[in-house]
Amino acid sequence: MERALYKRSGSQCELCAATENLKIYTVLPTKKGGLDETILACTTCIDQIENPDNVDLNHWRCLNDSMWSEHTVVQVVAWRMLSRLRKNGWPQELLEQMYLDEETLSWAQATGEGEEDENKIIHRDVNGVILETGDSVVLIKDLKVKGSSMIAKQGTAVRNIRLDHENAEYIEGRVDGQTIVIITQYVKKT
Repeated sequence: MERALYKRSGSQCELCAATENLKIYTVLPTKKGGLDETILACTTCIDQIENPDNVDLNHWRCLNDSMWSEHTVVQVVAWRMLSRLRKNGWPQELLEQMYLDEETLSWAQATGEGEEDENKIIHRDVNGVILETGDSVVLIKDLKVKGSSMIAKQGTAVRNIRLDHENAEYIEGRVDGQTIVIITQYVKKT
């Protein structure tokens, strides 16, 4: 996959065109994984995507070019970053120029980017720590799984969680190979 990404991107960051410190970055949430859900990005872009407090607005002027990528996964990341930065003027103008089909827009919105802060559902663990898609959590008590004889044991690690965008108290994760819905008051972020 790495070789295919380097070929697709021309050995540069698919967002800002940097040629050093490149890494494979998986765009969550994933359905099948693979090339269509990953980009080649520099560590600067990845750090700023994952840590909103580190965002350098001028760095993201590169989205003026990358938002027109022929690759859906790059368009999704560009849309998310423009949505995050839209209060700064120029990102809103670029966002208004973008067109994403319904399925792509749904994927772009899956992490909650683009929602107004007062409407955004925030998921918190038992300690009040904010949970994000892709986080890992640990169960703090034994949980009986409805519709099954399975019991998810206390201390079980659940990796790569997904958030329920309708209810702040529900997350999804895989336990013993089965995807289950977990109530956030029974988990602690790791």
